[in-house]
Amino acid sequence: MLRLTELKLPLDHAPEDLDAAICERLEIPAGDLVRYAVARRGNDARKKNAIKLVYAIDATVRDEAAVLARHADDQHVRPAPDTTYRPPVTAPDGWQGQRPVVIGAGPCGLLAALILAQMGFRPIIIERGKAVRERTKDTWGLWRRSVLTPESNVQFGEGGAGTFSDGKLYSRIKDPRHLGRKVLVEFVKAGAPDDILTEAHPHIGTFRLVTMVMSIRETIESLGGEYRFGTRVDDFEVEEREGERRLKGLHLSNGEFLPASHVVMAVGHSARDTFQVLHDRGVHVEAKPFAIGVRIEHPQGWIDTARYGPFAGNKILGPAAYALSHQAKSTGRTVYSFCMCPGGRVVAATSEEGRVVTNGMSQYSRAEFNANSGLVVDIDPSRDYPGGPLAGVDFQRKWESLAFTAGGSNYRAPGQKLGDLVAGRASEGDFGSVVPSYQPGVTLTDLNRCLPDYVIESLREALPVFGRQVPGYDHPDVIMTGVETRTSSPVRIRRGPDCQSVNTRGLYPAGEGAGYAGGILSAAVDGIKVAEALALDLVGQPA
Repeated sequence: MLRLTELKLPLDHAPEDLDAAICERLEIPAGDLVRYAVARRGNDARKKNAIKLVYAIDATVRDEAAVLARHADDQHVRPAPDTTYRPPVTAPDGWQGQRPVVIGAGPCGLLAALILAQMGFRPIIIERGKAVRERTKDTWGLWRRSVLTPESNVQFGEGGAGTFSDGKLYSRIKDPRHLGRKVLVEFVKAGAPDDILTEAHPHIGTFRLVTMVMSIRETIESLGGEYRFGTRVDDFEVEEREGERRLKGLHLSNGEFLPASHVVMAVGHSARDTFQVLHDRGVHVEAKPFAIGVRIEHPQGWIDTARYGPFAGNKILGPAAYALSHQAKSTGRTVYSFCMCPGGRVVAATSEEGRVVTNGMSQYSRAEFNANSGLVVDIDPSRDYPGGPLAGVDFQRKWESLAFTAGGSNYRAPGQKLGDLVAGRASEGDFGSVVPSYQPGVTLTDLNRCLPDYVIESLREALPVFGRQVPGYDHPDVIMTGVETRTSSPVRIRRGPDCQSVNTRGLYPAGEGAGYAGGILSAAVDGIKVAEALALDLVGQPA
């Protein structure tokens, strides 16, 4: 089978045009094309009046060797990659060893547990939050009634923070083993739409993620896995053995001690109490960079017109997205868009009382009125929070607490019109032509009350630049809502080549919370890698 890439056709092409384009590219008669399948489809919208669909195709042809020889110098005609997933090991028949434990049931923990279950190791999954249906009710409690449940919210519970997001499933990670494909295949088995296997920028949306997460749980349990919801890991028991530190077990919030020698640490980026316990127990934890800023909202129609011109609203293209970046000369910091959600809404995402955190979410249809994105500024431990491994947590909490106060101390979020932020004045009165989507509500104010001066200054410089790149982006009525602080983990739990903690054997830091992923797909892929390394160690093979 051959893989053809960068095959471009007009947006409105007929189905048979694809067959003809494949034959033309390969220089073969129509009769030599046996069959083909779309491996990936994206679009090239750089020329708004001539938007192209861009395909990657897997084609079976007659005399494949001759075709390959004829295109030896064409990097866009190559043998199709083998994307079949093959586990590196399976549990021996009758295996009765100590069961591995996975802490956290977000994308990383779910895939780690699923792979361990498929390999026959019957993992135990510890999740401090609730099962996803109950968790969804608690999350709506904050959004609709301003009632926060600290252990069951956007951050904590089955499915992790990614459940209440756009469900984007693309990543820039290097993936030579095609583990990302394994993730997508498992998601489709669990109920995700088939098009995530072919779209260049696939997404699922919150409602479908909920049912998928439940389906994956059922699969894990059918393979011998065990879930323990509403259970927090309060402490780690570590012993010195044979000249090294080894994990012995876990102290749980229900009073139980769970013996455990192989534990996947997939707690997500908001498990601040767990980071503290790990640090107190001597596990190597270090501060890492992240970014903070705001959620910015535009009517989706503005973004569609700016990106797609006369093709705005085309069903094939769907709602338009954007990715923007600017190096601010005034501060030397990078301002960039983050986690862009077309046709979505801004959501309350705090997990701690007395703090306000924003995030973005959309459904599979992406049919809501506004587009939103994080608009954030990079920060660094050496200059912004140099107080130690957990100083980034304190830094986040400071601005989240100030946002809570600025919004009215009732989980309303502070907001400001773009024109007012650029002019350096507080916003008041009506919202104007852009109505914010955040619930339980937005209080117009001055975001300088809850963001560092250098973040505000960086945003002021970048916004007009982005307005030149995306017409209408810097409209004065555009709403910015604060604060976006949890773009990534403020810590890294350092691990070695075998995926174990560099100073605590048996502990496998994984995913976003450990500082090794960013987003659903990369976190899930990291979960697979860590599960494989753990399984090899369980049976005495090197990772």
